[in-house]
Amino acid sequence: MENKFSILIPSWNNLPYLKICIDSIRKNSHFPHQVIVHVNEGMDGTIEWLNQENIEHTSSEKNIGICTAVNSAFVLATAPYIMFMNDDMYCCPDWDLYLVNEIESIRHKKFFLSSTMLEPVSSGNRCVLASYDFGRDAETFREKNLLNTLPELPVRDWTGSTWPPNVVHRSLWEAVGGLSEEFSPGMYSDPDFSMKLWRQGVRYFKGVGKSFVYHFMSKSTGKVKKNDGRKQFLQKWGVSSSYFTKKILESGKTFQGELPEKIIKPGLKDRVKKLFA
Repeated sequence: MENKFSILIPSWNNLPYLKICIDSIRKNSHFPHQVIVHVNEGMDGTIEWLNQENIEHTSSEKNIGICTAVNSAFVLATAPYIMFMNDDMYCCPDWDLYLVNEIESIRHKKFFLSSTMLEPVSSGNRCVLASYDFGRDAETFREKNLLNTLPELPVRDWTGSTWPPNVVHRSLWEAVGGLSEEFSPGMYSDPDFSMKLWRQGVRYFKGVGKSFVYHFMSKSTGKVKKNDGRKQFLQKWGVSSSYFTKKILESGKTFQGELPEKIIKPGLKDRVKKLFA
């Protein structure tokens, strides 16, 4: 059977989490997938482990950030659908089956789907189920407890897909050029990708409620100097990220189908230019 997804995973000296992530893909997936890891630095033995496990990967001597790392991994992608996943995620049983079922029901290529993340603490994100604490790190992960709890979890399809794990048809990935590397190391690259898809005519932004993925919320981003993604998004698109996700994508609301056509506020770019002149 051919691979359904090419799963692109950037990793930065995070081997304990990466092992959990890839193990979950192997044992909890319904379909075969191509896993491609981009290794930033790899000073913790990541490359050696990937070679031992025969997992495809690209690498860089320094941390090149999420955007460039994911785009580098895409060079090896062969599957018809491209998925971006973080290395600190655990895929629950049949996570992919629910995504593939959704893809097959859509009957066109202009969609953007996300799994539903379970997180140990609440961040105020309406697209996430929290607080479901099954361990804050790799050492304290309570996998059995998580699996036993899955049947009790509330299931709700939501609109406004932005966050990983997410999947698009590779034709869309190629049309928008993957992640925007000007947002490196990666802050606000998620809504930027969604905006690029919106401008390609995508209106089907759906979070699939049954496709559960546990997110450890590791703090890799705390180790890097962050880009001012909020400012970059505003300058690039003429609207704020919060306006786009809340008013246009309606992120977190119960899914009602394709989003209606909307006019993104005209004239904001002129005010942005004055603001940052």
